[in-house]
Amino acid sequence: MTAGPAGGDPGASGTARTEIGEAFAGSGAEAAHLNTVLGVKGGPVEAAFVTALATPRPGHVAFLVVVRPGLPVKPATLFVNKAELAGEAHARLTWGAAQAGVASGVLWAVADGVVSGDLDDRVLVTAAWVDPLARDERLVYDNNRDATRRALERGATGEPAVDDLLAVAERPGNPFLGLRFD
Repeated sequence: MTAGPAGGDPGASGTARTEIGEAFAGSGAEAAHLNTVLGVKGGPVEAAFVTALATPRPGHVAFLVVVRPGLPVKPATLFVNKAELAGEAHARLTWGAAQAGVASGVLWAVADGVVSGDLDDRVLVTAAWVDPLARDERLVYDNNRDATRRALERGATGEPAVDDLLAVAERPGNPFLGLRFD
């Protein structure tokens, strides 16, 4: 299966570059933080994909992302949970709403041509944060969908620009950092 003309097409060497993306969507316990690594079969991303799939550890079970049972998304996508599963409700949100959001976000990126080339020859590893305190299934789904799509777009375009990073280098911040650099 081949999709649109955007990022990730093979260059002069005949190999696609690895695209690394990151995005955050939403707020509070239902916020999503996604990391994506998109590469080609036969390369280092496939090796990482297979290794993660074959080596589950307590509280962290990587699995193939499906849009519905029996319908894995393309490119083949691995869901890796960042937060250790903390009870039945958290597991259901991780395997249910967050996974469905990742599936929809990947397919949204494919439909828009953000992820392109021979989709059967590409592999994607996603690492998703689902807060154990999350409760709203719709927000978890929506935020993971949006963060997945944005992370893939950022990977395809090489965002952020170094100048943007240097502009805030002395004032770092994230939702978990209590320090202020005003």
